[in-house]
Amino acid sequence: MESLVCKHWHHCKADEVATLLSTAPSKGLSQFEAKHRLEKFGPNMVTAKKEKGPLIRFLLQFHQPLVYILIAAGAVTGLLQEWVDTSVIFGVVIVNALIGFVQESKAEKAIESLKQMMTTQANVLRDGKWISIDSVHLVVGDIVRLQSGDKVPADVRLLSCRDLQVDESALTGESVPVIKKEEVLDPETILADRRNMAYAGTLVTYGQAKAVIVATGDNTETGRISELISTAADLSTPLTQKIASFSKILLIAILVLAALTFAVGLWRGENAVDMFMAAVALAVGAIPEGLPAAVTITLAIGVNRMAKRKAIIRKLPAVETLGSTTVICSDKTGTLTENQMTVRKIFTGGAFYDVEGNGYAPEGKIVQNGADVAGKLPAALSQTLLAGILCNDSRLVESDGLWRIEGDPTEGALITAAAKAGLTPQQAEENTPRLDAVPFESERQFMATLHKTPEGNLLYLKGAIERVLEACSDALTEDGSTVALDRDNLLTKSDELAADGLRVLALARKKIAGDRLEIEDCLSGLTFLGLQGMIDPPRTEAIAAVGVCRGAGIHVKMITGDHAITATEIARQLGIGLAAGSSNEKPATLTGKQLESLTDEELIDSAEKTSVFARVAPEQKLRLVEALQARNQVVAMTGDGVNDAPALKQANIGIAMGITGTDVSKEAADMVLTDDNFASITAAVEEGRRIFDNLVKFITWTLPTNGGEGLVILAAVMTGVMLPILPVQILWINMTTAVLLGLMLAFEPGEKDVMKFPPRHPDAPILSGILITRILFVSALMLAAVFSIFMWQKANGYPIEEARTVAVNLFIMIELTYLFNCRSLTKSMFTIGLFTNPWVLVGSGSMIVLQLLFTYTPFMNRIFQSAPISLKDWGMIIVIAIGVYAIIGFEKWIRLHVLKKAR
Repeated sequence: MESLVCKHWHHCKADEVATLLSTAPSKGLSQFEAKHRLEKFGPNMVTAKKEKGPLIRFLLQFHQPLVYILIAAGAVTGLLQEWVDTSVIFGVVIVNALIGFVQESKAEKAIESLKQMMTTQANVLRDGKWISIDSVHLVVGDIVRLQSGDKVPADVRLLSCRDLQVDESALTGESVPVIKKEEVLDPETILADRRNMAYAGTLVTYGQAKAVIVATGDNTETGRISELISTAADLSTPLTQKIASFSKILLIAILVLAALTFAVGLWRGENAVDMFMAAVALAVGAIPEGLPAAVTITLAIGVNRMAKRKAIIRKLPAVETLGSTTVICSDKTGTLTENQMTVRKIFTGGAFYDVEGNGYAPEGKIVQNGADVAGKLPAALSQTLLAGILCNDSRLVESDGLWRIEGDPTEGALITAAAKAGLTPQQAEENTPRLDAVPFESERQFMATLHKTPEGNLLYLKGAIERVLEACSDALTEDGSTVALDRDNLLTKSDELAADGLRVLALARKKIAGDRLEIEDCLSGLTFLGLQGMIDPPRTEAIAAVGVCRGAGIHVKMITGDHAITATEIARQLGIGLAAGSSNEKPATLTGKQLESLTDEELIDSAEKTSVFARVAPEQKLRLVEALQARNQVVAMTGDGVNDAPALKQANIGIAMGITGTDVSKEAADMVLTDDNFASITAAVEEGRRIFDNLVKFITWTLPTNGGEGLVILAAVMTGVMLPILPVQILWINMTTAVLLGLMLAFEPGEKDVMKFPPRHPDAPILSGILITRILFVSALMLAAVFSIFMWQKANGYPIEEARTVAVNLFIMIELTYLFNCRSLTKSMFTIGLFTNPWVLVGSGSMIVLQLLFTYTPFMNRIFQSAPISLKDWGMIIVIAIGVYAIIGFEKWIRLHVLKKAR
């Protein structure tokens, strides 16, 4: 088969292709043969493009403007033979690069591992049975089934197809889906015109097909151009770009201040070398070395936390955008509801029947006026139930005493309802075998199957009542005879069912002559059988999640293809559209037809005011997203179908369903829910807000540290006194505190009231005016404390080494206590809980141990020019540090209680 890689498969007949590949279209490959081919030819995956090697990635850690200053400072101090300073400066640069390298590697691996969780599944024929497997296990010769919403898993030659259309834009650039046929083509046919082929990575937008795999992995057309389409994990986000821009501004400011320091010192007649060292001290003090690593680590931790809460982030900027979300547009079925449909009422032959029992377990009775009808089913009821299990592609399965559905929940409810009357799919299929089928498509809003019966071939159809009634000309009575169709009466009965929150499916049948089903057969001449009304109850956790969103200033809107009355009732139960303080209020609802009649201006106004959109076509979702965005809303949109992809791409956050979603929707989404649960969206929004809060906390903590160090050096030069801290000591402070103190904020669990505030505007600056004021205030406190204590000790005859050691320890202890201030930007650490982030305590303890080593070990004394200090000095340091903590705590209390909470 290796020699067949370049074969003109499109020029071969279908049976010839099967023969050449040693496969049988009716049975597929055996499991043994498939395993043998997989071992021989490898998995069906494109070899990833060669990434940057570890050495290149490590060297790139030095490619940062702020690091350039440190490298230059280290080089010049080396020329001045200040070897200790040079060694420490370069040591800090290397350690910082190592931290960045390790954390970036971990972040990229985490994102890549999350991508692996989103593998494509394929329907493959093995040993005569259709099974679903991971597409990487497919081999050449496998027979696969394609249907609307699938991503083509490998290069395939079509064996048979029905109305198949494939979006090949990713491969050929053709913007319109290509209509496919199985007929043989000329050998010179170019790739874009090969109508009997489908290629790996392209998307099935319509229809279904059976095909044989002719190439996998690197041998596919996609594999040959993999260098153009393969991408590595991208850790760049709008926030990291803002911080990069901020770093450049800071770089200029640091260079200006350092130059000013040097110039002022020379003007005052100081030694040029001393003034250069002072300028170096100011530069290294003002550089927030830990900032890039903190951003990367915080985002990586956040992505992993979201994955644990059932939300997989496909595109890293989504982490930030989630925190700004103002509107969530959600599907109803399975996301806001349980996705365990249960038929509650049946209307057929002019009579209503009640169905007892819940869930998929076939336990319960069908009753009329309290009497069980089992064993004496009226003809109309029997045909309505039979249509429900024949026009059906799902299976009811029992496992460990639990019943579940393999397939669509709505179809599962129909199977369960029929089983309660003693009808099973197995019996129905034996008596009335299927000949053909027309699968459900959202544009058609119905599904049809053709069956062989003693009376002749019968078409059974199920779908939305409006579409079914359009195709019906008469109706079945209780005894099995037919009467003229009363459309108005049936629509009234449907509304009665929907008013109880039931989803209504209509069923019909028709006798036809042929054994192949065409779309035209389904559009007229049918006999109406009955209605089955089922409910998919709201998820308990979704009700709570909608309430959380309301408290967070996020509007939840339901978008569904269901009947307007059904959708409105479910939305009412969920609390969607409730005004503050109100209850049991029905939300404002618009239907797809009403949307069609609105102008763009009217739609923009209505989209904001309306909470439920029913009977909405997939393409209308895009208009709704654009309308909401026209009012500057940040929109999160859920979707699971092929036609949801444009809306998902347009939304600020596109959210695909991991269980029921098509590959097309997942490709277009920023985030995928592994449990299809609305509560997971709320959890992801909460995590997004927490991540941004933690980044702001780190920045609010680190900038006063750098600002305080820079101000102390500047004040010393301006007043003509000795430097209170040396460059090597500043580097020690920055290196150790960033790792052991600042980064611990990345592990903050999030404040309990994070979902009780309005969303942050995405264009808002990272730091508010209040936080900038606090940063300047804390910098000033550090300057006042360190400089005054240093001057006092110098005046009282302290040796310069001891005075500087006190200054270093005072800096670090103020940073340590201020860290506890920054665990919440508005509350006391006792309010949020002292032990809610144990990593802060671990980091603080480690920092204290390091400072004791810095102060009392001879080795550290030699390197950092430190000296042992007395218990009295420690007492003074601790009192001042606690005093700074208390002052900041008092400032927060005033803003919270006196000036009203501002955040």
